[in-house]
Amino acid sequence: MKKVNYLLFLFIIILESILISCSTVPITGRKQLNLLPESEIMAMSLTQYEEFLKQNKLSEDKEQTEMVKRVGKRIANAVERYFEEHGMSDRIKDFEWEFNLVEDDTPNAWCMPGGKVVVYTGILPITQDETGLAVVMGHEIAHAVARHGNERMSQQLTVQGFGTVLSVALDEKPEQTQNIFLSAYGISTQLGIMLPYSRTHETEADKLGLIFMAMAGYNPREAVNFWERMSQQGGQKPPEFLSTHPADETRAKNLEEFMPEALKFYNPSQN
Repeated sequence: MKKVNYLLFLFIIILESILISCSTVPITGRKQLNLLPESEIMAMSLTQYEEFLKQNKLSEDKEQTEMVKRVGKRIANAVERYFEEHGMSDRIKDFEWEFNLVEDDTPNAWCMPGGKVVVYTGILPITQDETGLAVVMGHEIAHAVARHGNERMSQQLTVQGFGTVLSVALDEKPEQTQNIFLSAYGISTQLGIMLPYSRTHETEADKLGLIFMAMAGYNPREAVNFWERMSQQGGQKPPEFLSTHPADETRAKNLEEFMPEALKFYNPSQN
């Protein structure tokens, strides 16, 4: 009887933890399960971000660097405005935005929890202009504010047997846990641990990104053109950016279907 009571108690604790960890993705309304404390994710994010900047060279191209910062700030302002208007400011209350351009030929970009955004110079020939860059940065920032990385890390740490205790994982297997973190947020493509975004996450980031760039004054219609250009890169082998951001023939269709909603937020006067 005592064993039955213990198991029942344990089940209730687990169920409560799951219910507490449930949240809703902005705009799409999807229920998500983030098992890791966001405070721990943010702390690890800052550490990894600072380490990345130490190991990588910032671009010396003043014009391109200023463009990255300009686009980033406009989209960040749009994100903050959207969340404030919808009573969700607490979701990004600890974000301290930073935007950097690094010298790297890889067509890649990412946004860590807390608003730390890095764009690689290798993606600029594909974005072509400021609006194309807004597609990429809006998309990556969308992944961060939707907390997709937390979902993916929660899943991977559970598979590794650490459950939801990030501190234990860091203590027992620090390198493996850091690699999981970097892969979960698309920061490293050289680790051998790739965690592709699910179709659900990718579609959500597309939709949120369209709205954020539209609110920032960038024409969301350019998103279709950018993803078409991206899908044509690399011949038979897709670029690394697409290895963590899978693209298929349905993407353009999904973007077109959501475009009327995104255009409701488009305000060219913000440009």
